[in-house]
Amino acid sequence: MNRPLEGIRIVEIGHMLAGPYCGLLLADLGAEIIKVEPKDGDIGRRISPHQIGLHNAYFASLNRNKKSIVLDLASDFGKAALGGILKTSQALITNLRPSAIKKLGLTYESLKVWNESLVCVALTGYGLEGPYAERPAYDYVIQAMTGIMALTGDPDSAPTKTGYSAVDNSAGIMAALGLLAKIIHGKGGQVDVAMYDVMLSQLNYLAGATLNAGERQERLANSSHPYIVPAQIFKSADGWLTLFITHDKFWQKFCVELGKDEWLTDPRFATMSGRRQNRELVVADISAVMLTASAGDWVRRLAPLGIVVAEIGTLSDALDNDLTLYRNLIVQLGDGSERLRAIGSPIKFSDSEPEYVMPPLLDEHRGDILSGEGR
Repeated sequence: MNRPLEGIRIVEIGHMLAGPYCGLLLADLGAEIIKVEPKDGDIGRRISPHQIGLHNAYFASLNRNKKSIVLDLASDFGKAALGGILKTSQALITNLRPSAIKKLGLTYESLKVWNESLVCVALTGYGLEGPYAERPAYDYVIQAMTGIMALTGDPDSAPTKTGYSAVDNSAGIMAALGLLAKIIHGKGGQVDVAMYDVMLSQLNYLAGATLNAGERQERLANSSHPYIVPAQIFKSADGWLTLFITHDKFWQKFCVELGKDEWLTDPRFATMSGRRQNRELVVADISAVMLTASAGDWVRRLAPLGIVVAEIGTLSDALDNDLTLYRNLIVQLGDGSERLRAIGSPIKFSDSEPEYVMPPLLDEHRGDILSGEGR
């Protein structure tokens, strides 16, 4: 079955996470991704301590369904070879530093000589131009600069990084969106995606409150929502659960189930505004009740009522649960003989399914790509 991006050829000149994740998303949708690597390969080939056969686990998680070719882009041969590939490509994505992007001629202005309809995506820390352009930009730094760390964790603890690479992944998604938008537009050109910009944009309603009402954003205990009460984590008799009650009708169901009819009429509890104004009291009383049963018991009691509740589990728990199995989220790469598994595409279509080809060995597809047989 034809996949949505079949026939689209994209060159990826990236390393580690943000650029390769962008390429991975597009590859899963059917695009042909030609990964151009230096002689030592993407550094992602060496990051993980886990090796499955010939494949590094980190690299494999981000580079399935791609083709690899080694090119020295500073050499005349490398430049000519890249140009030849770009003649029949729709886009190029790179997450090198701006200085490297310009030095290697990976901008639209430099590459349009090969293909005027080419879409060139530069995924950088702070943009192709500007006073911060050449600063190192890693997930940790962007989270620190945009206020994400200052918003994460308990008030009495140190600022906290998110538990996964939220910046790199988010930037990769945005880069894929910008790339596809420009292809649909039907005109070549430069797309400039900065990790800093992406993360500020994702602070949308919090930034809006600061910009328009002067609200100062601070960390709240137990991962609490700034406006909705209760919307946070609670300790149960055997662990932790998250509870998120957005509407008063669900609050009413919650009160009845807990046998707390007095909360239905007490103005400090009965409405969202009342609960917000009396957060400490409301949370303290709910916390006392939550300690009387296990997290699993609360989920079994509250979820059927339409109340948003879940046990706080581990990644291992999530990988083993029935929803992950039902959604076919764990996939075997290749024919399964190498026992290399990954998380599959989160995008599902009614008329097509992704293929999951093994990640490429370094320079594996050189002959096919240079001979044109890779098309």
